Amino acid sequence: MEIKKSDYSVLIIDDVDANVLLLKLLISKAGYKILTATNGQEAIKLVEENNPDLILLDIMMPIMDGHEVAKKLKEMPDKANIPIIFLSALSSTEEIVKGFKLGAADYITKPFNKEELLTRINHQVDLIHAKKTIVQQTIELKKTIQGRDKLYSVIAHDLRSPIASIRMVMEVLINGIPKEALEPEMYDLLIMANRLTDDSFNLLDNLLKWTKSQTGRLNTVFQDDVHIMDLITGVVDVMRGVAKLKNITINLHGTTARTARLDIDMIKAALRNIMSNAIKFSYDNSTVDVSVKEEEARVVIEVKDQGAGINPEKQKLLFKTDTHFTSFGTGNEDGSGLGLLLCNEFVKRNGGTLWFTSEEGKGSVFSFDIPTPKK
Repeated sequence: MEIKKSDYSVLIIDDVDANVLLLKLLISKAGYKILTATNGQEAIKLVEENNPDLILLDIMMPIMDGHEVAKKLKEMPDKANIPIIFLSALSSTEEIVKGFKLGAADYITKPFNKEELLTRINHQVDLIHAKKTIVQQTIELKKTIQGRDKLYSVIAHDLRSPIASIRMVMEVLINGIPKEALEPEMYDLLIMANRLTDDSFNLLDNLLKWTKSQTGRLNTVFQDDVHIMDLITGVVDVMRGVAKLKNITINLHGTTARTARLDIDMIKAALRNIMSNAIKFSYDNSTVDVSVKEEEARVVIEVKDQGAGINPEKQKLLFKTDTHFTSFGTGNEDGSGLGLLLCNEFVKRNGGTLWFTSEEGKGSVFSFDIPTPKK
């Protein structure tokens, strides 16, 4: 995009009137707006009142020299980013280095070459324009992201309740109507509808939690002395009803009497998502084993399936927010790819770690730990 030079102002600071007039003529002819000052105090006042885009600053001036002007400007938070080009007859290496140490963007020695001066000014204005463009694009991007997150949140929130109601109705129908009372095709359709409803509810629930997490509105609410085994048993009992639809058996091994300080909803959601994935990627008539193991200062929960497994390339992408993927389950179940990302975050928020092993064609084992106080 072509830069409109008249949108940019250059402040010339020099105590020699002839220098000011020459610079004003050259730079205004190039299209820039011009401000002038003949001493440092006047320059500081002009900067405060007019906020120029670029400053051409002579060093050898009475009252306040260029070095002191530059130092004062860099100490002003709202003016410190205005680029300064020193324009001086002082050409020693020490003077040039000193200028750059004071925050100069460039240094031109007198007598200057007209083309060089304008080229260096144009270069600085190009940089200013690029920064402004980036800032504006960042603001617009943030607004877009905020709008997207708000839309996701509204969609998830508004749809979650009716989908939850439909889910309950479907479960009542599945459990209340004998298989023999329906034609095989109708029963299969009922099973499929129940799966789709359950998947939709989980998707919306995950989407709502993920949006809250990304916008900083998801709070971790800890409760003391939570009985870990009661929490696990409750989730397993619920997931057994989901597994039943694929004739999958869920076995629970091990136990613990330990308690922990937890956000109950987060740990339940983490375990529920891991088990949901295990069921999703398991074959009909297989088993999912949930194991509970006590170790020093922690309880480890392991979910093992005998399903499709994950190939090594996709394993590398599982917990990456920018490259996460979704796959179809063994029953052609769809997913959002958010479940494991949420699991990982929820476990971390509760002081634990999530890890996994998987072999394509043989199944996966997902594990996470819950820190427990030493007795």
